[in-house]
Parts: sequence; structure tokens; C-alpha cells
Amino acid sequence: MKTFSTIGTSWITESFIKAAHQTGKAELSSVYSRSENTAKKFARKNGSTNWYTDLEEMLKEDTDFIYIASPNTFHYEHMVKAIKKKKHVFCEKPMFITEQEWKDIDELAEREGVFVFEGYRHLYSPNYERLKGALNDIGKIRSGILQYVQYSSRYDAFMEGKNPNVFSKGFAGGALMDLGVYPLSMAIDLFGEPVKLDYFPVKLSNGIDGSGTLVLSYENYVITILCSKIAQGFIPSEFHGEEGTVTIDHIAPISKITHFDRENNEKHELAKEQLELDMVYETDEFIRMISENDKDSYKKAMERSRQVVKCLEYINNN
Repeated sequence: MKTFSTIGTSWITESFIKAAHQTGKAELSSVYSRSENTAKKFARKNGSTNWYTDLEEMLKEDTDFIYIASPNTFHYEHMVKAIKKKKHVFCEKPMFITEQEWKDIDELAEREGVFVFEGYRHLYSPNYERLKGALNDIGKIRSGILQYVQYSSRYDAFMEGKNPNVFSKGFAGGALMDLGVYPLSMAIDLFGEPVKLDYFPVKLSNGIDGSGTLVLSYENYVITILCSKIAQGFIPSEFHGEEGTVTIDHIAPISKITHFDRENNEKHELAKEQLELDMVYETDEFIRMISENDKDSYKKAMERSRQVVKCLEYINNN
């Protein structure tokens, strides 16, 4: 049984704790928050008697890994501190802001003999594996449209003149960093690094992208990504091949996968029922990876993270 500590006290941290417990392979040891009241309340709510307001003190605990769900701009700092204490790290997306951060963490983790893992729950579910299999049956890929358009409740606060983290440049917020990374990471995982990319943002009054269209150009096809935090979308995402089409209802989680066979003019549903808490799958894979010291899987995941942050950094600088 692995033990872990958490940094961050939002709903996503609570979901991770539930997912880790549901695997039956990890249990919560302690939590950290800068606020004593928040730390104590969150720890008790999630079944722990250990809480800290001093991160260095928490990292002295004999735990196996640290779960990080702090604001995006704090990820690097928190990872460095955890890794230097020889803790494996599970960090929510986006794990990095720049490719140099990726390089620094990659080298530090190698030196300290630990793994770092970026939380992309949609890339470890059983239905995602079925999606990958279905893409082999539609011939040469010619185009794709992936959408993650979801209205944020925090946009109301932004419109009232407040500055929530997800709409703040100072915390690396915005539609692309918060939601666009889901379809971007999927595209890169499926097709690799694009040869060219263009982002067309819809900027808010503070310069942050409330929504945007990202175009990934490959050798013989284009993948178009729609992301937004200021509107609500309902259209599915599709992959178009010369011999058929694969349609998915959502990027995360995938509940429906429809394969259209062009030659036979037939449709087949491929998705199966999954756990409602789909974070279980990524958590289970991370625990397996560190338990088996699976360096091949680790390096593959880290290379995907490098390609994702390389794209994000290019977009943010152009």
C-alpha cells in the first residue's frame, strides 16, 4: 500500500483522494494548505489526522508520493521541493509552463530516482483504448475536430470584476491552459508533435483567452481544436478517415464511441461502461508505474508532456 500527501484543497484534490482509495493501492497520509483552518478541515473531511501549513515539514513524512493541485504557476516550485525529498509526484495538468521547466524537472527526477506524472485522466481510460483501436479501422486520417467548450462558473465572478485563478494571467489561466490541454494532449498522444500550429484566441478584457481555436497541421491532415470557458458546447468530436469516421461524445470522459464504416454505410457503438470516477484509471497507472519502476512507460508519458508544453509555450509567445 502506497501512502501520499496532497498540496491543494479544491474539489479536484478530493476527487483524487477518492480515486486513490478506490484503487485499493494508496491511502492518504496528510494534506498541506497555507491556511491552518483549511488544512485541518480538509484533512478531517478526507479521513486524515495529519495536516500542515509548512510544506517542508510535510515533505519530511515517510510517504511514497505527493499529489499536486496547486495553481498552475506553483507547480514547478512544488515539484522541485517534493523531488528533492525523493518523492514521486503526481501533478495536475498543465504540469509545466515552459519547456525549460520540463527539462529541469526531467533531469532532477532522474537524478533523485523518482517519477513525475501529469494528470491526464482521459488518456488512461478503457474507452480511450477503444478509441485508439477504432482509429486503425478508418483508413488514412484526413482531419479531426476536437472540442472542449464548457462554460465556467468562475466566469460570472470575472464579469463581476473579480480575478479568479482560471481567468488570471498571473496564474497561467485561460481556455487553452485549462481546457484546451485536454484535446491537445489527446492529439499529441495519438498523432505526435504537429509540424505547425496556429492559435486564434478570443481574448477577454485582461488579455486572457476566454476561448480559442487551435489548428494542428500534420503532414497529410489537420486537427482542429475548439476550447472555451465562456460558452457551452454540445457537438461531438470526430476523426475523419478515408474509410470511415470515429465520433466521440466528449474528450473527458468518453462515454460513446461511434465507428462509421463508409464502405458498408454502417455504424457501430464501441464504448463500454466505465467507472464514474475516471481518475481511478490514471491513478492506478501511476501507482503501477512507480511500483514496477516502469521506466519505459514513464519516459513515454514524459515525452508527451514535453511536446504538449512545447506547443503551449509557442502559442503563449506568439
